[in-house]
Amino acid sequence: MKIHLIKITLLVFVSICQAQDLFKPLPQVGDFNENIVNLGKELFYDNILSKNQDTSCYSCHYNYGADLNQFSVGHEGKVGNMNAPSVFNLPYNLSYFWNGRSKTLKEQMTGGPLINDKEMASSKELIEERLTNSEKYQKLFKKAYNHKPTFEKMLDAIVEYEKTLISINSKFDKYLRGETELLENEKNGLELFISYGCVSCHNGINIGGNSYQKFGSVVEYEQKRDSQWQDRFSLTNKIEDMNVYKVPSLRNVEKTSPYFHDGSVKELKDAIYAMAYFNIGVVLEEQEILDIESFLKTLTGEIPKNFENKND
Repeated sequence: MKIHLIKITLLVFVSICQAQDLFKPLPQVGDFNENIVNLGKELFYDNILSKNQDTSCYSCHYNYGADLNQFSVGHEGKVGNMNAPSVFNLPYNLSYFWNGRSKTLKEQMTGGPLINDKEMASSKELIEERLTNSEKYQKLFKKAYNHKPTFEKMLDAIVEYEKTLISINSKFDKYLRGETELLENEKNGLELFISYGCVSCHNGINIGGNSYQKFGSVVEYEQKRDSQWQDRFSLTNKIEDMNVYKVPSLRNVEKTSPYFHDGSVKELKDAIYAMAYFNIGVVLEEQEILDIESFLKTLTGEIPKNFENKND
């Protein structure tokens, strides 16, 4: 508790003019191979990759790249046990999955949704067979790679597509670039976000996604565990890694409810209250919550042009 209070006290002296040092605007989407990205998009939306051909990548990432359900529904109606994070702005995360067990996007796909029994329940062999037997994909792989369909090139294409899902030009990005000003309540929210120490975990290009932290570092967050609980402890078996997760990006946070690894909170105001209570030991006043919420809403960017947002 004492350590966290010292951190908060120090951050009180960080002024708003230093925001450019704490946060970075999302860059524009760079050059990409259009044929490969188009192939990746087709694969991302296609149920052909799943065992029963009833689930696609898009099935769990349809709303600002995330799922509106607490837990996603996959193969044979099975339900997962971790909230699906957004696939927007993925290149700016240090790792993937809540416990960070995959270091690359290719590794994330092969070690997770494609083979997970609760998601697509598929296999390399089945996917290659289906793509090879598909006249449509024979043509698309030929155009993209001048090669027949393979599992590895399928992974590469989806990764290249995901790299284009950048939600640029949020109001906060424009503010960081000096193109607009924040409203008074948004500025107050930013100042509170900095002074209370939220910025110690949520910073950089993705306003998070670049470190691991304990959920309940000041006030213990008690939750029933099972054999599939995916915190850092599930990888390291170290007691200190219980309830430690990758810090999520806060970009588009107003659009990606429900919140937290367990999807237990639906309202952004409640998520703000909970994080302040469990992780910095502070009970926020109502106006403080409203101002921080106003600031967080400035993190909503444009929906990428080649993403079909279901709720628009």
